[in-house]
Amino acid sequence: MSEPKRGFRGNKQALPTKPCVACGRPMTWRHAWAKNWAEVRYCSDACRKRPR
Repeated sequence: MSEPKRGFRGNKQALPTKPCVACGRPMTWRHAWAKNWAEVRYCSDACRKRPR
């Protein structure tokens, strides 16, 4: 029997990153952001609420 296919195997260096607009910290791609990664601008709710 063959093993089932597996996607992400723990190599976070292979995931895309981009800086947060508010604080400048690098954000690593998350599965929750898969559908709207192009629109993600902030790393957290705290950065979203902070004035620029």
